[in-house]
Amino acid sequence: MLGLGALGVAAAPTLQRGLESFLGSAADKDPTGLTDLLPNGGGFRYYSVASSVPHRSAADYRLTVDGLVDRPTTYTLPALRALPQTRLVRDVQCVTGWRVPQTPFEGVRLSSILDAAGVRPSAKALRLTCFDGTYSESLTLPQARRADVLVALRMQDKPLGHTHGGPVRLYVGPMYFYKSAKWLSGITVTDRVEPGYWENRGYDVDAWVGRSNGRDDEPTH
Repeated sequence: MLGLGALGVAAAPTLQRGLESFLGSAADKDPTGLTDLLPNGGGFRYYSVASSVPHRSAADYRLTVDGLVDRPTTYTLPALRALPQTRLVRDVQCVTGWRVPQTPFEGVRLSSILDAAGVRPSAKALRLTCFDGTYSESLTLPQARRADVLVALRMQDKPLGHTHGGPVRLYVGPMYFYKSAKWLSGITVTDRVEPGYWENRGYDVDAWVGRSNGRDDEPTH
């Protein structure tokens, strides 16, 4: 009995990694959305509004920055990795109620990417698009320039995997997690806020944790 117990303890990490991988791959292929109800690794749950999401490798990933900018730019993954990186540790709070405390994210400050592109005076907001072909998000320029908003390349001190929105996702520290768009592929600077996928379905455009979406009882860190 003791031997079997020890074997179970030793095998647990491997089994957990296998379960996480299975749930992620199952969710990628599930058009029903039922896998959205399953917990994923680290306390996260997998969400996708597309029936399937293509994978992007370091060789074929691209992030375009365009719109009301003086210097439109296309970044490769190595180019993003070569920029100065910022590490933040924050609670992740989903508007549906689940939370993952003290989660490390690392990446390039979105403000740095905007500064490099040269935002024009008429600009007011950003439209953020994703390579799933469906999801979009929005931020005002003051929100996008906050120090706790990243173009994230790493989460939980490892490269972002596909299930968590990799290789690159947005991370908006003070807002509910639907603002942190996964599979980020486009940043378009605009002259007005264009509501994103969930905002067009009733969620608040300004998704401050504890101060939006009818909630007033969540911490704001």
